[in-house]
Amino acid sequence: MEPDGTASDQIGPGATETKIHFKVTRFIMEAGVKLGLRSIPVATACTIYHSFFTATVAPGPYDPYLVAMAALYLAGKVEEQHLRTRDIINVSYRYLHSQSDPLELDSHFWELRDSIVQCELLMLRVLGFRVSFRHPHKYLLHYLLSLRQWMNRHSWERTPVSAAAWALLRDSYHGGLCVRYPPQHVAVAVLYLALHCYGVEVPAHAQAQRPWWQAFREDLSQARIDQIVLDLIQIYTLDAEIS
Repeated sequence: MEPDGTASDQIGPGATETKIHFKVTRFIMEAGVKLGLRSIPVATACTIYHSFFTATVAPGPYDPYLVAMAALYLAGKVEEQHLRTRDIINVSYRYLHSQSDPLELDSHFWELRDSIVQCELLMLRVLGFRVSFRHPHKYLLHYLLSLRQWMNRHSWERTPVSAAAWALLRDSYHGGLCVRYPPQHVAVAVLYLALHCYGVEVPAHAQAQRPWWQAFREDLSQARIDQIVLDLIQIYTLDAEIS
């Protein structure tokens, strides 16, 4: 299933894979909202999508939007927020073909439904049925609560560090950070970047024997944080190019 007014988004020689994956994960997020999915099932769908294309040796034949629809369907099962294939098809068709009439309940509909089910089975085999993931969300929540206790209350309340960190985490799923880095590292990195965006310094950080983030993860280095932050910045650069 391809969006109206665009060339084929199948991955292949000459295609800009990063831009395609960015657009498709944006589709997953927006379709997930329309389907009423919570944040964790949407994150799982994005991770399944990125994991599938990371694991496939020859991704050329696969329609990324079909993979995304199957990822939404599978994520609903994994996170126990089940979705009907009919709803996924209708929301996706409306998203990708906004100027077209609603999809009729005809042979094309049933072919698309069968394709989603078959794609789900393919994804399960490719991923070795490992489709349950640890997301950074619970770690970020813990880190924010801990950091709030360290900070001056008035300083914390007048700067939207928490909201910025959650927004950065959500946007990180447009890239492959969820499959390249441990969830704890991603959680610290988005918090680190949120603090720097608003010029907020952690108390006594300069005098401490080790950086504040190693209170959360001892194995996390400044170089690793810088790399994750760079990957995040590249996502926003890509967003600007596509927009």
